[in-house]
Amino acid sequence: MNESIKVGDRSMVPVGLGLWKIDRSETAYIVAKAIEIGYRHLDSAADYGNEAEVGTGIAEAISRGHCNREQLWITSKLWNTYHAKDHVRSACERSLIDLGLDYLDLYLIHFPISLEFVSFQDRYPPGWYSGEDGTEESGMKIDPVPLSETWLAMEQLVESGLVRGIGICNYNTGLLNDLMAYARIKPVMLQIEAHPYLTQDNLIRQAKDYNIAVTAFSPLGSLSYVSLDMATEHDSILQRPEVLEISNEVDRTPAQVVLKWGIQRGTAIVPKTVQLKRLEENIALFDFQLTDKHMESITSLNCNRRFNDPAVFCEDAFGKFYSIYD
Repeated sequence: MNESIKVGDRSMVPVGLGLWKIDRSETAYIVAKAIEIGYRHLDSAADYGNEAEVGTGIAEAISRGHCNREQLWITSKLWNTYHAKDHVRSACERSLIDLGLDYLDLYLIHFPISLEFVSFQDRYPPGWYSGEDGTEESGMKIDPVPLSETWLAMEQLVESGLVRGIGICNYNTGLLNDLMAYARIKPVMLQIEAHPYLTQDNLIRQAKDYNIAVTAFSPLGSLSYVSLDMATEHDSILQRPEVLEISNEVDRTPAQVVLKWGIQRGTAIVPKTVQLKRLEENIALFDFQLTDKHMESITSLNCNRRFNDPAVFCEDAFGKFYSIYD
């Protein structure tokens, strides 16, 4: 990979490995292999439940001489149960311990949702349910903490040297505008769901107007959600005639075409895979270009189809309606 995007006063490679839903038994191997192949950007989170294994994979890759720490960009995320100012630092430190790192390149507020605190001793990662047992009976309980309080504690992580940059995930334009009004240390990254079915043009433009870089999670759309019954096989962007036609024209796979679209529009992307062939394909994106016509054809697929929506999955899975998107 020989391209980068600007994140604050630093540069980040635009293709990362998303670590959501990678089984713990596979994580260390996949991370080490990805770094060996050439990945230098890993997108992690406490809630993914595999940060200790991610750390093992990183340590293995470094010990084998595939990279050093400074060549890696490691992102993690603050979970919903740790939004109160007294819990932000300890949550970050727990991720650092699990990852085996002295600092994070980027730390993000995972959702603009504040849930009742769950201690490390009771359950880690805590997930969406409150209570020691983490069962449906314990419920998903909102514990409203102002986002400004959480952000102040995030700023203190930068000042303490635990993280080099801070940002947000799953914010809308209203929350972003509000954050920029009070943030002393400005966010350097906005991570959002974005793919051809959900282009989020206005939100991305607003972020860029603030000089905030954007990372698209789920850049291939529905693939990560089929196993969760949040999408079906028929929702696949990769089967669209428009994508297949471009794939034939540029002699690349449909997935490479969609991922290239994401990069060419100026966002970073963090596709997830545990298949070695796909790992290699997902970073082989810099020796071809999509034409303006190609870009327009893919963008025209937008139908504002969101797969990761708390208003849907929280109610279905955790019995609590909580909307963050209009």
